[in-house]
Amino acid sequence: MKLKLLALAVIAATALIPHTIRAAGTDRVTYHTAQVDGVNVFYREAGDPAKPAIVLLHGFPSSSHMFRNLIPRLATQYHVIAPDYPGFGYSDQPAPKDFAYTFDHLADVVDDLLESLKLERYAIYVQDYGSPVGFRLFVRHPEKISAIISQNGNAYAEGLSPVWADIQAYWKDKSDTNAAKVRGFLTPKTTKWQYTTGVRDVTHISPDAWTLDQLTLDRPGNADIQLALFYDYQSNVKRYDAWHAALRQHQPPVLAVWGKNDPIFLPAGAEAFKRDVPAAEVHLLDTGHFALEEDGDVIAEHILAFLPRHTK
Repeated sequence: MKLKLLALAVIAATALIPHTIRAAGTDRVTYHTAQVDGVNVFYREAGDPAKPAIVLLHGFPSSSHMFRNLIPRLATQYHVIAPDYPGFGYSDQPAPKDFAYTFDHLADVVDDLLESLKLERYAIYVQDYGSPVGFRLFVRHPEKISAIISQNGNAYAEGLSPVWADIQAYWKDKSDTNAAKVRGFLTPKTTKWQYTTGVRDVTHISPDAWTLDQLTLDRPGNADIQLALFYDYQSNVKRYDAWHAALRQHQPPVLAVWGKNDPIFLPAGAEAFKRDVPAAEVHLLDTGHFALEEDGDVIAEHILAFLPRHTK
C-alpha cells in the first residue's frame, strides 16, 4: 500500500512539472506540460523539430508511456510528439461535470496542442483509442496528415471482436447492470489481460506497463471518466463510413502493423484498410493488443522503412 501511495504521489507531482525547454536537434526524450483549453496536458517529445513530425496517439488504458521505447528509435530521423489525453497518464483529470469526456473533445485537445506546437504536417501513429482521435484529426485536416500508421487502431466494423458485446449493450441501455459489467474493464486483472493475452512469451512483457496503467485507473473519479468514454465510443463506430470516405478521397499512405492475436481488435480490421486505400501496407505480427511491448523493434523497423518511401 505504501508503494502504491508513493507511486500515486509521483504521478501527481509529475503532472505539475512546468513546461521544460524544448531540446532541438537531439534524440533525447524530454517531458513537458502545456496548458491546453484550461487543462494541463503532458507530452513527451524527442528529435529535431526541423525534421518530419510523427504524433503518437495512445490507447486505453495507457498513456504516452506505451511509446517509451519507440520514441528514441524514431527520434533519430523524426520529430516525435506523444501526448497523454485528459484523464490519462500525467495529464489533468478534471471531473466529468467540468470536462466533456468524448472523443470529439479529446481530439479537440490534441488538435489544439499540436497547433500550439506549430506542427503543420505530421504522420499519426494510432493505437486503440488513438484511432478515433487520429481519424478525427485526419478528417478535419487531411492536408496535415502525411501518413497513418495503425497499430491495432481500429476503424472498421469487422475489427470489433466479441469482447465488445458488454460495451455495445451499454450503448443500448445505460443501466446500472450494464454499467457494472463495463466496469469490469477497469480491474487489475483485465488491465494485465490486455497486455498479456496473445503474446508469444509473457516474460517479454514488463509489468511496469500494466501497473502504471492501473494506478491511473484507480485514481478517485477515473472510473466515471472511463465509463463516459466507453459510452461515447459508439460515436466512433457511427463515423466509420465518413472515415472510409476520407481515406478513399485522399489516399494517405497507410501502414497497418497489428498484433494478430489481439482479443479486442481483430486482424480483419487491419486488412480492411486495403479496401479504401489499395496501396496500404499490412503486417500482422505474432503478438497481442499492445504489440509494442513484444515487437517494438520490428514495428520501428517497419515505420522507418515505410515513411521514407511514401512521404516527402
